[in-house]
Amino acid sequence: MVSGVTAPGEPVAAAPVAAIVPRGRVAVVDIGSNTVRLVVYDAPTRLPIPVFNERAHCALGRSMAKTGRLDPDGVDEALRALARFARLADAMGVERMQLVATAAVRDASDGPEFVERIEQSIGHAVHVVSGAEEARLAAVGLMSGVPKADGVLGDLGGGSLDLVGLDKGSIGAFASLPLGHLRLAEESDGDPQKARALLAKRLDATPWLGELEGRSFYAVGGSWRALARIFIDQTHYPLHVLDNYTIGFFDALRLADLIARLSTSTLERLPSIAHRRLETLSYAAAALAAVLEAVRPRDVVFSGFGMREGQMLELLPAALWHQDPLIAACEQQAERTGRFAVPAGTEMLDWMTPLFADETEADRRLRLATCLLSDIGWSEHPDYRALHAFHRVLRVPYAGLTHPDRVRLAVAVLVRYGGDPDDPMVAPVHNLLNDDHGAHARVCGLALRLAHTLTGSVPGLLSRTRLATDDKRLLLFFEGDGAVFLSETVERRFRNLARALDLKPKIA
Repeated sequence: MVSGVTAPGEPVAAAPVAAIVPRGRVAVVDIGSNTVRLVVYDAPTRLPIPVFNERAHCALGRSMAKTGRLDPDGVDEALRALARFARLADAMGVERMQLVATAAVRDASDGPEFVERIEQSIGHAVHVVSGAEEARLAAVGLMSGVPKADGVLGDLGGGSLDLVGLDKGSIGAFASLPLGHLRLAEESDGDPQKARALLAKRLDATPWLGELEGRSFYAVGGSWRALARIFIDQTHYPLHVLDNYTIGFFDALRLADLIARLSTSTLERLPSIAHRRLETLSYAAAALAAVLEAVRPRDVVFSGFGMREGQMLELLPAALWHQDPLIAACEQQAERTGRFAVPAGTEMLDWMTPLFADETEADRRLRLATCLLSDIGWSEHPDYRALHAFHRVLRVPYAGLTHPDRVRLAVAVLVRYGGDPDDPMVAPVHNLLNDDHGAHARVCGLALRLAHTLTGSVPGLLSRTRLATDDKRLLLFFEGDGAVFLSETVERRFRNLARALDLKPKIA
């Protein structure tokens, strides 16, 4: 076990420094114990969306517990996959590609020989990360989407389980246990309950875990995301988005314990599980149950971001690290797909601010994201525009959004396009919103509908009008001649907004 404690905010281990700041596409190749994966990103942006993502199931760490060496068939398959990945990256115009090898290559006696073969065959250096650095990179990736993460991060791979204590965004204690789902299967002789007991014994030697009881546990890694898919299906959860899917401690423990006891033949009947996960899924569930019993968190948050994203971020200019990943992504979306060269997001945000005098900073941030995405459906067919925009926004692959936030954003954009929040297609996610947030989304959507109608969505015009409220009225003012703004449609949409606020409309 690798373990240690750092001062608050101090990196766990020094990161490799990129010699060249990338200006185009960057790629990360993750050579893991179970899979080898290539992810290509457009850069530089705060958290680029992958433009290509492919994995090869190589199982390099299979049988390592017994032999201490990489699986020979896995080595051949990995070399074949890496040769393809290198050629694809060249064809895609990737300017910098980082190859990262984790637990299997790090611990295998023939790991150095394998690295040498890779470097000779494809001409790219391989960075073999230590357990401490792997844990730190996972924390960097997680916090790219959850900057104030507080509790314990657990990253389960095929060869290791990395644990990191997090204190409102600062990295604290860490441990790297050589017990990923492949090794647990081998060392327990094929018995998931024995694997659970084996891991529990190792976790007992990590006393700092108990000090973080009652906070969140952040589950990272493909096997735990596969469990999240089962949880979503079995609980009939209405939103099939894995990132930031959150479940209470007792429900998570109950479901993990149940899956750990299921036979492979039973797991095969679950529709949401890839066949390659079946062999070790019960061990991943047993590992989650053991960790949850050791940590006893308030809830479990499944993350779509981890070590690869942490490595990718370290290839980007440092200035991008301070950007809000959600707002940066929404700005990029508005610039790429909007009708006009300059998005009017901030202009709309300021214009409707008098309607939201008591909102929190988090509400304002979400309202800005809504403004930036409010023209996302302009090119859709009018009959389908509202629902198409709703579903697009609900499932945007952006970091920094809880599931209730996603629903608020999507409902606001739906209303902006004249959609009905009570539409049967929308109703399944209603229970993720409380009444206050639902009302906030509706008012925001109606205000955006009015703003786009007033100006034809042209940036710069909205600042020539102004909204205000008094005790009983919603007021709309114009600068100079208001003829360019007034119409029957504008007046109707202004009345709808006033009605939602329980105010009388007055155009001044």
